Amino acid sequence: MNFFELKNQSDFELAHIFECGQCFRWNKNDDGSYTGVIKDGVLNVKKVSGNVEICTNIDDFSIVSEYLDLGTDYSKIKKILSENDENIREALKYGSGIRILNQDPWEMLISFIISAANNIPRISKTIENISRTYGKKVVFDEKEFYLFPTPDELSKASKDDLRALGLGFRDKYIYGATKLVLDGQIDLKHISELPYKEAKKCLTSIPGVGEKVADCILLFSMKKKEAFPVDTWIKKVMGELYVDSHNVKKISEFAKSKFGKYAGIALLMKKLSMQKNLA
Repeated sequence: MNFFELKNQSDFELAHIFECGQCFRWNKNDDGSYTGVIKDGVLNVKKVSGNVEICTNIDDFSIVSEYLDLGTDYSKIKKILSENDENIREALKYGSGIRILNQDPWEMLISFIISAANNIPRISKTIENISRTYGKKVVFDEKEFYLFPTPDELSKASKDDLRALGLGFRDKYIYGATKLVLDGQIDLKHISELPYKEAKKCLTSIPGVGEKVADCILLFSMKKKEAFPVDTWIKKVMGELYVDSHNVKKISEFAKSKFGKYAGIALLMKKLSMQKNLA
């Protein structure tokens, strides 16, 4: 077990990071900390008196740092976004501690295919079912956790096996995506290195990956912070505050021109603001 402490973290709020819809394998504990399963192991993250305390079975801190995007100056980004935008300044009251996690592209591909026409509790449950059935078991803090299966591990599942885990109509998409990655027809590392538009074009060539799913994969696992996934909530708020349109393409184009390379961060701050106002 390893322990790391990050001093004076004003741009790091646990609920903002782990409850904004970007991840599905993090759970809040009774003590206010959050525990999550990532590609390389398990993390428990707690914030005490402005300091972030991390307990993990991962030995290499650089893996933890990369995952939590600790190398990015979010104070600077917030200043840039809010400089000439009253709506962003208002959103900062509720989403000031957001960070975009650098998650595993393979896991995000499968997770966001599962997310289509679905809700977060059901998505999380399905991903947990897949991990328990096909992933590797690890023990952390005397509890059992299951890593998300590799393409090779998941390839052992038939379409019927996948449907039995709660995937429904998505079984064929998960089965197909697994085969494409395993056969090398889809190279996620290569896609992550492409410019945004080219990367998105590659992702949307995968059956089951539409515009929104592709943008989620790009934003939450491929460091494309300009990606702007548009869902029903975002359509509504963008229509009310910025652009008189419900056309997804127009909204995305406006967001990229308005917020530039940080459009995805602006989106998450607005989403947290909307959730708070509806609570």
